Amino acid sequence: MNGDNSLAVFIDFENLALGFQNRRDRFDIERVLERLVEKGKIVVKKAYCDWSRFPQYTGPLHEAAIELIEIPRRSQTGKNSADIRLVVDAIDLAYSKDHINTFVIVSGDSDFSPLVSKLKELGKHVIGLGMQESTSDLLRDNCDEFIYYEDLGKAPALTPLIDQNIPETKRKAFELLLESLLALRRENKEVLWSSMIKDTMKRKKPSFNESYHGYRTFSELLEDAQRMGLLELETDQRSRTYVVTRFGAELKDKPAVSKEEGAKGGRRRRREAGEGRTRSSSQTEERRKSAPSREPAENSVDAQPTATAPPESTGVWTAAAELGLDLDSNLANNPT
Repeated sequence: MNGDNSLAVFIDFENLALGFQNRRDRFDIERVLERLVEKGKIVVKKAYCDWSRFPQYTGPLHEAAIELIEIPRRSQTGKNSADIRLVVDAIDLAYSKDHINTFVIVSGDSDFSPLVSKLKELGKHVIGLGMQESTSDLLRDNCDEFIYYEDLGKAPALTPLIDQNIPETKRKAFELLLESLLALRRENKEVLWSSMIKDTMKRKKPSFNESYHGYRTFSELLEDAQRMGLLELETDQRSRTYVVTRFGAELKDKPAVSKEEGAKGGRRRRREAGEGRTRSSSQTEERRKSAPSREPAENSVDAQPTATAPPESTGVWTAAAELGLDLDSNLANNPT
């Protein structure tokens, strides 16, 4: 799911009204739309009901630009044709508008399960939305994705506290920025490109413009948010645009290492390992050269030769020894 999706929203309002009979609060269409714009661009919004029974909801729905389809209630059977009208409109749109790839069925009625199956057969992504107590398990399990109304509008876990001393215009920009980042995380987006973030902010608030909040460009807004400690940025090496790596409670975790930093670190470790091996080899060579020679004395260059008597002069040496003459000293002094 991404920002290029086109959504068609069909609301079975009578089914929702039944779910609110025993509740003190009222159905809030804004909570529904705020969540759905995270899925993509909403191009069709229709609600089906006998509006004479629920006049208090017509105003908010009309302000949300939802087309109200009037389906009068039958007096004899107590049934109305809202369900079949919703199915016919959804199937007609699925065949006639190829660019609409996501259908949202706001109801908990199991009668819409065949419609969900047909839309999936046509290659559409189907999202269901309904009340926990009044939603059929058959419809919930047949949808590609199902959202409970009670889960909408809960406090985000990753949104940090924003300093209340900063100007209100900047604070509102930061709040919208963090809400958009959280919405992208809910959609399992791992890489948060700056263009993707801005598109989500525009869908959540179409009037958003960074210049109104005091920034010349959207990049300046992201840089200021980083200085405030709300998020961390890095620059993509190819596109030279900002990517948000962490925000909110993620900042308390161990810093993430980017791919570029990891490559640099690996090259640095290999270089240091190579230098260590070179130093070790040099030290080994120096120790080898400085170590004393262990060769036998007879193989040493500096060893003094020992005078030995030739075999043929054995008799002369014997006679000299008898006369007490020292031939070794004479030979050493006069080698010739």
